[in-house]
Amino acid sequence: MRTILLVCHANTARSVMAQALLQRMLAERDALEGVRIRSGGIAPYARDGMLPSLDARIVLREEGIHLGEDDLVSTDLKRHRHLLAEADLIVTMTVQQKHMVEDFAEARGRPVLTLRELAGEEGDIGDPATQGEEAFRACRDEIRRCLERSVDRLLLALST
Repeated sequence: MRTILLVCHANTARSVMAQALLQRMLAERDALEGVRIRSGGIAPYARDGMLPSLDARIVLREEGIHLGEDDLVSTDLKRHRHLLAEADLIVTMTVQQKHMVEDFAEARGRPVLTLRELAGEEGDIGDPATQGEEAFRACRDEIRRCLERSVDRLLLALST
């Protein structure tokens, strides 16, 4: 089993959207077998058990992804460092998060990339929190675009 760990600050919006979108993309390619996709939050305010943002669930629903409140709850990676050690690839939404992850001993020796780096670009996927549905739509679309650009590279990396 190969594991991809998607990371954002609180694990209630960006990493949740990325996890749901990537799972669907891999399923559509019949490439989900043998791949586990997890997500977690790395910020000081990340907590276990928080519900996905309502705005994130709304904009995912627009894509045909129905994520119920109980389908996914947040994971605080500071409390569950073993998830960093178990990951074959760690993908963060920002450079700051990448550096935060790299500070943990459990992440050493693991490839850690931002989503934009995975897509062959630079920059961050900004946090849409408190900015309304339009900001969440734009964030979802940017995450999807980056995943579409990188899914073949990601599958190749996992196969080696």
